[in-house]
Amino acid sequence: MSRIKLIWDFRGADAPGLAQHHVKHLEEFARREELPDDECNCAPVNDKHWMAWIVVPEEKMISVRDALRPHRGQRLG
Repeated sequence: MSRIKLIWDFRGADAPGLAQHHVKHLEEFARREELPDDECNCAPVNDKHWMAWIVVPEEKMISVRDALRPHRGQRLG
């Protein structure tokens, strides 16, 4: 089963805190929508750019994308 990583980018001095806070909302959404394999996390790209993400099954991608409006996506396999 293919999975899609939906990604939000945060830039600037507040990027770490914003990305970490966004993950909390992604986790709440995943629980509410009963998403399987709900993987939500964040990581630095560099000191002024962080990204937060949720991994969803490909068949759920369009509904999650439309509800959450990520900045970009990436196929995981």
